[in-house]
Amino acid sequence: MKRALFITFNEVRLYLQDKADLAFGLLLPVITFALMYGAFGGQTMFKATAPVVNEDKGAYSAQLIEQLDKVEGIKVELLTAGEADTKLERSDLLLVLFIPSDFSETLVSGDKAGLVFKQRGNGGQEGQILASIIRGVVETMNQEFLVRSQVRSNLEGKGIPENSIEVTVKEYLDKERQQAAVVIAEEVTGGSPDFINQYLPGIITMYVLFSLSLSARTIVEERKRGTLERLLTTRLNAHELFIGKFLSSVARGFVQTFILLVLSYAVFRLFTPLSFLASLVISLVFAAAAAALGMIIASIARSEDGATWIGVVFTMFMVMLGGTFFPVSEGSTLATIGKVSLNTYANDAFRTIIAEGGSLGDTLQPLAVLAGVAVVGLVISRLIFRAVPGGK
Repeated sequence: MKRALFITFNEVRLYLQDKADLAFGLLLPVITFALMYGAFGGQTMFKATAPVVNEDKGAYSAQLIEQLDKVEGIKVELLTAGEADTKLERSDLLLVLFIPSDFSETLVSGDKAGLVFKQRGNGGQEGQILASIIRGVVETMNQEFLVRSQVRSNLEGKGIPENSIEVTVKEYLDKERQQAAVVIAEEVTGGSPDFINQYLPGIITMYVLFSLSLSARTIVEERKRGTLERLLTTRLNAHELFIGKFLSSVARGFVQTFILLVLSYAVFRLFTPLSFLASLVISLVFAAAAAALGMIIASIARSEDGATWIGVVFTMFMVMLGGTFFPVSEGSTLATIGKVSLNTYANDAFRTIIAEGGSLGDTLQPLAVLAGVAVVGLVISRLIFRAVPGGK
């Protein structure tokens, strides 16, 4: 066993000294996470630009644009009619709000003013959401007009100046906006919507699986070059060689996960000391399961390219079925098929700890499955490993 550990330590040392391996195993996951965080902003709030063509010169169109621009996440972009038509024609925009030239004048006269949505097709999902937000702002303005109309009607003939009525009504409306009778609060079920909690487990498991499965290429190369045969001419036997290679794969995956978790703790403050230790236990069990399957790949592949492609296909299959970056509905066909994916259990365990604040005891079921895969995979890979030249 001591000689097997020597192989493990040597393999880990070589891994840490290999800049290419470190870049793939550590730097690439960090860059991927940074790119995804930058693309999605780590926020669940809707953000969009509202293209507006304002052909009206009155005060009410300006008020509408001002109210729309105050909506959190909405930025108004003013366009000319020609620019809007051109962008709609080219599909650069899918929906544009047109404010007609008589908008303010019609409202002053007491008639109903109209707004026009010009859209390409159905306006797209973002356009439909944006149109709903604009309708909400317009509805608020309608209510304000109704209040002013009722106040004027009630005070008509009492000698109160129009300006005084307007100022008083505006003050009360502003007060109502600041001290609304009904407030809306968000209550999230099924875990936190936080970007980091949602995607970090998937990034960790995906790259660990990639790294461990592709490490099978190294064993295939050693077998073809006769390195394994030369090792077996020493006091090292086939069993020790097999255990040493397996433990080195486990150690490699664990080191990679450990560094990623440490970086996450330092930058995002995701963990308590107990949750960090629980995550390390999950990482170790997952690395063992992935390493066992990686050893199977190394044993059945007959060329370096074959090992690489088996590893790539195997990893992508696990990632897609394991709910790595998107939720899978319970009871669905995909969820049923996904039970064969290691990522399903590893991601569940990580999210229980990171996103839900659970304890290691809450992850016993997925950990048991991963441990079972590690044991069974180890036995199967050991049997196949006998086919390695010089093996017994």
